[in-house]
Amino acid sequence: MASIAPSERLRRQLEDVIDGAGEEHDPIEAIGRLGARLILQQALEEEVSEFLGRGRYERRGEPVSHRNGYERVTVKTTAGPLALERPRLRNASRLGFESAIVGKGVARTHALEALVLCSFLRGLSVRDVEAALEETFDEPIVSKSTVSRICEQARERYRAWCGRRLDEHDLVSLFLDAVYLKLRPDDTPAEGVLVAWGITLDGRKVLLGLQLGSRESYEDWLDFGRDLAARGMRAPALVIADGAPGLWKAARELWPGALEQRCTVHALRNVTKKLPERLHRELKARSWQILDEASSVAEARAGLLALAGDYRRAYPAAMAVIERDLDALVCHLRFPTAHRKRIRSTNLLERTFVEVRRRTKVIGRFPGETSALSLVWAVLELASRGWRGITMTPRAVAEIERLRRGETSDPDQPSAAEEVIAA
Repeated sequence: MASIAPSERLRRQLEDVIDGAGEEHDPIEAIGRLGARLILQQALEEEVSEFLGRGRYERRGEPVSHRNGYERVTVKTTAGPLALERPRLRNASRLGFESAIVGKGVARTHALEALVLCSFLRGLSVRDVEAALEETFDEPIVSKSTVSRICEQARERYRAWCGRRLDEHDLVSLFLDAVYLKLRPDDTPAEGVLVAWGITLDGRKVLLGLQLGSRESYEDWLDFGRDLAARGMRAPALVIADGAPGLWKAARELWPGALEQRCTVHALRNVTKKLPERLHRELKARSWQILDEASSVAEARAGLLALAGDYRRAYPAAMAVIERDLDALVCHLRFPTAHRKRIRSTNLLERTFVEVRRRTKVIGRFPGETSALSLVWAVLELASRGWRGITMTPRAVAEIERLRRGETSDPDQPSAAEEVIAA
């Protein structure tokens, strides 16, 4: 008689729990844990079936190998330990088979590692992290040495990440910004951590680089950009950043052919600083309406100039911000319509910076620069996993390629060739 597969036993247990849900102290938790075990167990069994080319007790051609029972494994997760049964194969090592889901030596999920790192970043000591997890799950989850090892592994992954090649990314847009942190209690002022992320031609958002930048000077940004270029990063079609003069000076030297987009959120923030508070809502609403409704660069320029004209006499300093950066505020309108709101500000990076600041301000003192940057990277890297990409339709790709060649998709803007002829 054929034995029952572990996944089938779990399925029956799950059905029993669902039928008796009213008797459970916490039915959602019980169903969730069993459901998670069932999904993982099924995945493990299907992984072996795919490798062998046949299901359990199925005969088909010459067998690659044979199943050889199961071995019990426990994977520690953020939902607590999950007991699984990993299928074994005869001569698995010789055949080169190892589970990609729960392979040899896998004892915890990346989510649990993230929880450990985040707990550490919230200011808990190594011993506190160990105790907090044990209290949460009513049993030891990770030891003090494991917590230390997870943090050290994060540092090692950070070092490898800093040295990786960037040639594979067909970069379209490059976002540059900095977050200021006190890496040591006596740091005055706080030190800048320079960050770069980009959007590729296939629509992916990628975290590209991270580097200590002291006071975000021209030299800091130039050194940062040279490191990215040395690792194979391609010149972007568009650079998006705030108004830091040193940043833009370095960007123009590093990528002279790139278009420039001034972060519209930062720009409006600078404008409203020079206006009485009673006018803030009105000016912001009008500005966003102009940028949202404009169908071309020329239309947006005309709208912003009209806006500046309405306030110029009473508030010339505030309107000078708009007039000085006018072309850089509307450059995103040269790109595909569906992408415009996503490339007109550095908002995505700003949101992740909020999380970085929240988690690092309670630490007080880092062991060193590498430790600080690796933990900042860990937060950014975790946040980047949730970044949604941008849809790149064939038409959008064609528009971007025209911009890369110096042509324009905006009928109101002359192409590079037309400018040369006009001159």
